[in-house]
Amino acid sequence: MATIFHNPACGTSRNVLAMIRQSGVEPEIIEYLETPPTREELVALLIAMDMSPRDLLRRKGTPYSELGLDDEGLSDAQLLDAMMAHPILIERPIVMTEKGVRLCRPSERVLDILENPDIGTFVKEDGEAVPGKTDQAG
Repeated sequence: MATIFHNPACGTSRNVLAMIRQSGVEPEIIEYLETPPTREELVALLIAMDMSPRDLLRRKGTPYSELGLDDEGLSDAQLLDAMMAHPILIERPIVMTEKGVRLCRPSERVLDILENPDIGTFVKEDGEAVPGKTDQAG
């Protein structure tokens, strides 16, 4: 089982979704701009990824600058408030599997948490080839 917080307009997100599918899993897809996580869900994701809200802030193509979110004096609660008001500020894609939760940037980070990471060679939309990895833990 896998869940992806996905933005279909994002090439990295589309690559990660395709890599999950190439591993043999059809994930639950949450288009987080249309169905954003609750504050509690976002906090749980951050804890699972060992990240702070600032680590998960997306800057490119968002109101990050306009909202003054580069102010280091802002608290985690204030950053979470901004993410709740503007879900586009949440970096993507985030993937959850039984093996963990990851922000999958770059997209090959998803291989670390797939049940079957040996997906063969995957070619990203930009033409970059990514070799699948053999699960060393098994």
